[in-house]
Amino acid sequence: MKRAVIIVIDSMGIGAMPDCKEYGDIPECNTLKNVCRANGGLKLPVMESLGLGNLCDLEGVKPTPNPRGTTVVLKEESKGKDTTTGHWEIAGLVSEKKFETFPNGFPKELIDEFVKRTNCGGVLANIPASGTAIIEQLNDEHHKTKFPIVYTSADSVFQIAVDTDLIPLDTLYSWCRTARSVLDEMGFFVARVIARPYKVKDGKPTRISADRRDYSMVPPADTILNRVKKLGAEVIGIGKIEDIFAKSGITHAVHTGSNREGLELTLKAVKGELALDKIAYPDTKITNKDIGIIFTNLVDTDMLYGHRNDYKGYGSALEEIDTYLGKIINELLDDDLLIITADHGCDPTVPGTDHTREKVPVLLYKNGINPVNFGEMTGFKFIALSVALHLL
Repeated sequence: MKRAVIIVIDSMGIGAMPDCKEYGDIPECNTLKNVCRANGGLKLPVMESLGLGNLCDLEGVKPTPNPRGTTVVLKEESKGKDTTTGHWEIAGLVSEKKFETFPNGFPKELIDEFVKRTNCGGVLANIPASGTAIIEQLNDEHHKTKFPIVYTSADSVFQIAVDTDLIPLDTLYSWCRTARSVLDEMGFFVARVIARPYKVKDGKPTRISADRRDYSMVPPADTILNRVKKLGAEVIGIGKIEDIFAKSGITHAVHTGSNREGLELTLKAVKGELALDKIAYPDTKITNKDIGIIFTNLVDTDMLYGHRNDYKGYGSALEEIDTYLGKIINELLDDDLLIITADHGCDPTVPGTDHTREKVPVLLYKNGINPVNFGEMTGFKFIALSVALHLL
């Protein structure tokens, strides 16, 4: 069996794109390099052995003359610096049109229609905000009114936060699906609606990562995922992959509450120990056991550390990922292709808390691979092409 195992370390960019200023970023942004430097060096022996240190001057990660993997730095073609455009391009779909953002909050007519269709009574906030800050600021008012907290960011997102001890989780998901429909029907080109459930723990509002859901636009064209699925093969999404692709091209999916859970599930999938019958879509019929894709998103680096300017947490997360990569490599079949990459940047060491417009590193490993350093190339779709050449 030939499989492609794609692991996206969310936001692990490796240097500013030439057009970064157009996206409000500074040329000094370099998530991976700056996190390594800020931590006084990181220990990433597995990624180092694959050639990560050959791509950039990274404190603690040495260049190696004989890497085990093929390496490349990719420049993004899509117009954006967000999860959706990054993952879609990884899967071969370039977004020519930039998703809409709302620096002054959402238009009144949009909010009015959302309130009317959900019968939620009203909304709180409707401004760009940090998620952790806005739920702390408005938690008391949320409890008084039972209105959802609606906010956005520098990215194209419509985020809805509620205390699920006050508003049931199913209601939050229903409101998000309604928001997705309203946005699409009214012609707003918004990448994602995000459910942000939280609970008050020890007097502090705390987001519940495991119950987060993303409601993305449906990809406008087929990706490598659709091509493989149409051949009757497995396409397993781990983490928020199924949300990013609006389930398009996916046969099996499981959400995760942490990077560690995502890594453990990826390891199980590689070993053939994942309970696929429990996570299969109802219409899934696997007729082709010769090929398959395992596609994992590890979101903690972005959500917990990049956006919160926590370079120490970011560094620790990378070191934990590296440890699991060693385990995953040891379980790969001879014909498996492992691809480690990122979708954008989110440099915790530069001003601001938003994504950064960055290039991404790519490490490819396969038993018997002839290592090549391609330097820099344009297009994350290099990854989709690599998967197609390997599987099809």
